[in-house]
Amino acid sequence: MTIREARSWGRDFLAKSPTPGLDADVLLMSVTGRDRTDLLFKGGEALAPAEEADFRAYIQARSTGLPVAYITGHKEFYGYDFLVTPDVLIPKPDTEILVEKTLAAIREKLSARQERILTLCDMCTGSGCVGLSVARAAWDEGLVTRENALALTLCDISGAALEVARSNADRLCLPALRGKVHLVRTNLFQAVTGSFDIITANPPYIPAGEVEGLLADGRNEPRLALNGDIDLLGNPTGEGDGLGIMRNLLPQACGHLAPAGVLLVEAGEYNAEMTEYLFRDAGLRDTGIAKDLAGQLRCVYGRS
Repeated sequence: MTIREARSWGRDFLAKSPTPGLDADVLLMSVTGRDRTDLLFKGGEALAPAEEADFRAYIQARSTGLPVAYITGHKEFYGYDFLVTPDVLIPKPDTEILVEKTLAAIREKLSARQERILTLCDMCTGSGCVGLSVARAAWDEGLVTRENALALTLCDISGAALEVARSNADRLCLPALRGKVHLVRTNLFQAVTGSFDIITANPPYIPAGEVEGLLADGRNEPRLALNGDIDLLGNPTGEGDGLGIMRNLLPQACGHLAPAGVLLVEAGEYNAEMTEYLFRDAGLRDTGIAKDLAGQLRCVYGRS
């Protein structure tokens, strides 16, 4: 099978996918190590037998609905390459607004000539994509240096998710940053001590009634990271608005915010306004909602 034949076969096999051509190309690049230029201009070259076998297996897996990122084990987010497994949500472009707003908060604090090291907690971290993107982007932008590197705490209730975050921290963090990253397995802030200048969170916020529908296509993302209608013990709240975890998260987060600390969370377009109300109810001020790339209400923020 040549590269050209593989692309055509994969595209036809995945005809029911929303993006069959893109899916086939990404999977082919993953198994061959080639870039898209090679796929376009070296289409007559033959795949090695092992490459063809892997490609066919990848296409079969994708045809069941399994996301490309789970098949390849990688997903780009905020310009960085993250390892992902079915133990974590796949990083979504919509979440990049949470990184952008957090970087803006860091710039604001640094402009106030805060000389001590900034502390940031990323709750419900999953793959670590939000917290690690913030830390690495702040370094790449020159906002932090070896002397004042951001102190980052990554938290999740899932031990398997934290292992993924740990692997991403090892890959993405330069030596000067690695000693500033701490991982904590915890049910929200139960095992967290101290206060933070900035707290970010992308908690489960999908209404329970919508979770199964989202997973019906075989995407296999963890329900634990989606269903927002549960209490601290994992029991159904029965509220149906996806804010069960958020109602527990916000007062706990406020208890760990340093003076003039900033809290930023992702919420769904259907419950972002209610989340902002919960922010104000928890005593936060200067609250607001930022829209994502699709123009949907997404990132809710406020300060202590």
